[in-house]
Amino acid sequence: MVEVERLADSIGYQPKSVVSRTLIDKEKGTVTLFAFDEGEGLSEHTAPYDALVYVYDGRASIVISGESYEVGEGETIIMPADEPHALRTLTPFKMMLVMIRS
Repeated sequence: MVEVERLADSIGYQPKSVVSRTLIDKEKGTVTLFAFDEGEGLSEHTAPYDALVYVYDGRASIVISGESYEVGEGETIIMPADEPHALRTLTPFKMMLVMIRS
């Protein structure tokens, strides 16, 4: 079924929580929306594939291999495969994570 929707509005914030919504989960890749309350985040981890982050709302600090990057609304960043990365929100924050498996 084909649907047109405004992705930023399709996931909401929850107090002191991280909310996720998987849009696509296929053998070759995933697309997942996240909504983080201020101060929430993801601890350091690695992934075997490059991951693209697109920011819908808010600001966050993303640390990749020890280097910190601040991202905000309308910006993207690529987290390279097998590089340790972590995320901590500076404000309530919404993002889309696209991972393509090769």
